[in-house]
Amino acid sequence: MAVKIRLTRVGRKKQPSYRVVVMDSRKPRDGAYIEQIGRYDPREDPSIVEIDNDRALDWLNKGAQPTERAKKLLEISGAWTRFRVAKGDIHTVDTAPAVEATPEPAPVMLDDLQAEAAAEPAPVMLDDLQAEAAAEAAPEPAPVMLDDLQAEAAATEGEEEAPETSEETT
Repeated sequence: MAVKIRLTRVGRKKQPSYRVVVMDSRKPRDGAYIEQIGRYDPREDPSIVEIDNDRALDWLNKGAQPTERAKKLLEISGAWTRFRVAKGDIHTVDTAPAVEATPEPAPVMLDDLQAEAAAEPAPVMLDDLQAEAAAEAAPEPAPVMLDDLQAEAAATEGEEEAPETSEETT
């Protein structure tokens, strides 16, 4: 009997989730299985992978062959690495799941920021340049004094304007 570790689909239409099971390879995908050793839900963010590593390792030692997808899930849970170490393929044990670690950013010190600020010239903004150009182009208006306005009003009062006449040509 060929025993495989593979996935069976459960869940509603267009909402799949899977069970990681041990079953006879001749059975249909969603047929009867020997043992359920975990579950996988790809719709969650991040995906949920729960596998009983001890049971998976026991079945791998008995000769069960994982499918491609099941093998990836076993690698994520760490069961595949433990199996390879026990088998003698790998000499070190990595008990953590095989997930890529993101490097931590280096801490930024206040002294470094102040030194950078002193070394770099301040950026020139376009709005600042436009405001300077407008200030230079437009001369400032001269202040208007009340006495000047009163003198202009008195001068125009004395002069009467002649009515405009228009000559019509016939």
